[in-house]
Amino acid sequence: MLESCKNAQERWGGVHQLIDRWLGERRALLVSYNRLNQGLHDQGRITSAKIEEFRERLVDYLSAGHFEIFEQLMHEAEAFQDQDALKHLEITLPWLHESTQQLMLDEDQLIPLSLSSLEKTLNHTGELLAERFEQEDLLIAKLHAIHAPQQPEKA
Repeated sequence: MLESCKNAQERWGGVHQLIDRWLGERRALLVSYNRLNQGLHDQGRITSAKIEEFRERLVDYLSAGHFEIFEQLMHEAEAFQDQDALKHLEITLPWLHESTQQLMLDEDQLIPLSLSSLEKTLNHTGELLAERFEQEDLLIAKLHAIHAPQQPEKA
């Protein structure tokens, strides 16, 4: 997708926009998660629409990470010949893949037989997402933010 960009600014600016869009998707995922979680605690006011919205946002978010973001971050680290970033990616990517597998199992179980099973799955999903967001943020910092052009300081 971004490989056809003519210069570094255009290319890495495009990666920055891609990351910004993905982080926006993360915010939408968290809003959906919070709505679903709140519904559990409001005397079981859970709708299938809320569950389905969260499931769709989760799958979209995970897919974008794997098929767009992580790939672009790897290309950026390679282009800058950043061996530290590539080593970090080598360690982090397997963890992220495992996390994705776990979250997809949770996603499958979000259509519960009971509210208690939904609550248990949702709690596990929330814990996994929190860990994942930390790792993703670290990955972005190590593989992208360090290479981003510096903005001049305002006086």
